[in-house]
Amino acid sequence: MTQLLGLVLLSFVVTSILMVPFIDFLFYLKRRFEKIQRKNKGGSETPIHDQLMKGDIGTPSGGGILLILILVILSLGMFFFNRQVDKVSLGILLFTVVSFGSLGLADDIKFIITRRKGKFLGLGRKKMLLIQFLLASVISGMLYFFGGIDNLYISGLGNFIVSFWYIPIASFVIVSFANAYNISDGLDGLSAGLLLICLIAFLALASSNLDLTLASFIGIWIGLLFAFLYFNVWPARIFLGDAGAFAFGATLAVVGLLTGKTLAMVIIGGMFFIIISSSAIQILSKKILKKKFFPVSPIHMYFKYIGWEEPKIVSRFWLAGGVFAVLGLWIALLSR
Repeated sequence: MTQLLGLVLLSFVVTSILMVPFIDFLFYLKRRFEKIQRKNKGGSETPIHDQLMKGDIGTPSGGGILLILILVILSLGMFFFNRQVDKVSLGILLFTVVSFGSLGLADDIKFIITRRKGKFLGLGRKKMLLIQFLLASVISGMLYFFGGIDNLYISGLGNFIVSFWYIPIASFVIVSFANAYNISDGLDGLSAGLLLICLIAFLALASSNLDLTLASFIGIWIGLLFAFLYFNVWPARIFLGDAGAFAFGATLAVVGLLTGKTLAMVIIGGMFFIIISSSAIQILSKKILKKKFFPVSPIHMYFKYIGWEEPKIVSRFWLAGGVFAVLGLWIALLSR
């Protein structure tokens, strides 16, 4: 426990020191490409969403790049100084962070030199989903072949050995969480706060299972999120960006899969499930019914649309996320 708390504090201190100069660097890049952005003005597929987000235009995006670097470096340092670390679990976690982070980084870079069009940016929705499923399949294969995980445990129903079917199921979970997190990253502090709540629940679960590798990784992640949230709460000075959003969403799913508690994982991340479900309903409604189900989606943007103040939306989503986390943790511990 002492080592775990030390990792949390170390991660917090390192991130706090580096965050301010990194924000200044992002502001420099933003000013550098302002002329290019003005030249590439065009229509938007989500005009209401963009109108609600217009107050955030001056805030730089890309904080996830720094957070990913710190998470990877400190995790590798943990492995270097502690040879008892589970190499397989840590390798899978780091591969997830780096691979999905690189995908989001490519999208962020394209955003810097072009114009934002809705929530999905540079690479396009179809191409993005295809690459995500390819990466998720590789990660799921690593969990199956190297991690030896081929089961889904559902509290109250029992343990199900799904064999090779684990790979497509886990891939769907990883892609779902990656996109759910990215979609939730729309209000100041919302996604990072919800993630922090989920990670605290998973930290308790990993510690109860005596999984020191997973607990240490989560501890490092929690520390840097504490520092990031200081600059990300309303009014935000920096946004996470697609690199951080995709990396953190996918890695959250892998953390849940490593705990082996399928139902608990879905409940702990319940707010992300609600957010992506609202967007899925909107997309299906426009495809099938040829009209919008909501005036604007996802659901947190709908609350902003009807007049709720942004800090109130975020605070109430955090509270709901906390309830989901406690419920999921309770179910997970009850079924041990």
